[in-house]
Amino acid sequence: MSETNWAGNITYSARALHTPSSVAELQEIVRGSTKLRALGSRHSFNRIADTDGDLVSMRGLARVLDIDATSRTVTVEGGITYGQLCPILDDAGFALHNLASLPHIGVVGAVSTATHGSGNTNRNLASAVAALEFVTANGDLVTLRRGGPDFAGAVVGLGALGIVSRITLDIQPRFEIRQDVYTDLPFAALLDNFDAITGAAYSVSCFTAWQGDTVGFVWLKNLADHTPPAGDFFGAKRQTRPWHPIPSIDPTPCTEQMGVPGAWYQRLPHFRMEFTPSAGAELQSEFFVARRDGVAALEALHAVQDQIAGPLMVSELRTVAADEFWLSHNYRQDCLGIHFTWHQDWPAVSRALGVIEATLAPFNPRPHWGKLFTMDRATLQSRYPRLADFRALAQRHDPTGKFRNTFLDELVF
Repeated sequence: MSETNWAGNITYSARALHTPSSVAELQEIVRGSTKLRALGSRHSFNRIADTDGDLVSMRGLARVLDIDATSRTVTVEGGITYGQLCPILDDAGFALHNLASLPHIGVVGAVSTATHGSGNTNRNLASAVAALEFVTANGDLVTLRRGGPDFAGAVVGLGALGIVSRITLDIQPRFEIRQDVYTDLPFAALLDNFDAITGAAYSVSCFTAWQGDTVGFVWLKNLADHTPPAGDFFGAKRQTRPWHPIPSIDPTPCTEQMGVPGAWYQRLPHFRMEFTPSAGAELQSEFFVARRDGVAALEALHAVQDQIAGPLMVSELRTVAADEFWLSHNYRQDCLGIHFTWHQDWPAVSRALGVIEATLAPFNPRPHWGKLFTMDRATLQSRYPRLADFRALAQRHDPTGKFRNTFLDELVF
């Protein structure tokens, strides 16, 4: 087979690709394989989803199974994307608490890697999980629910426990968001007013090219009945035309700006479902530091910005609230996520990553599990105090390592 990830920088090594259309068929595939991994929307930029065994594409299992208005939950199959789920929820009068920057990603893949939206008080997408069902190595179905002893270890599971066949998420009444963009925020103003800026809206994104002394854009995504500043925003100017986070790119693929209210799922992401998101041909990295260290971390990166700007398209700064998931980047600490979108030039990117990781080392950064980093195993493992517990949990559900791959063996196990 010759299958690649979304960005095209990874060609999977699997000997076969299976696409089950039922959970029973998925169970049979798992029972008959000695090594396999699940494949969702293919939006990982490293080899976390790769295997030299079998790949199981979940795109044939993408139904909404139940919307429970009483318990305020929705149960979906393991292959659904946010772009498929959100309009159905909205039509039923419900919403999720937050979304990532693009709706094209799969729910399970996002949850399993602690992918996130933004907001000082918003936790990542995994925090919405109320229950998950997965197929274990022997083909059995196991369901874990919030409050159970293994739940906090299994939700951000990196695919190491089994293949998630269905997942139940918390929902809330639908709401509307307005999106307003401001340009040229002085970098000094960001440092001096960090908490006020990141807390100025329901979801806040700052975009910078790490050049000069300004932050190019601040995107404020606020509840529709909250009026943003009409003039300057800490020295940044409110815009009267739409922008793409990468200024040289046509903003048409972006969700609507200039304060026009719209459904939560049409504003919280940066990009529309019907377009190729971001720049398309790109690489991505992201590092999380404790929010209390955010200002110092940004100052440190600013001091070395000339060494990282070369292969960079844009960098995004977002805050995420703490959670209790063992392998979450936000485990027991509110975080600043520092995201990098790169040109597809791995030699230049790897050099820049070396600079970034060394610069952020005093702040004990945790890299995004689905994106590119060069951090060594010992350093990475030292950042997760419940890692030994996670290994034991994975061993219990997958004693032969059927769901493990080189990525997990080298970095986690």
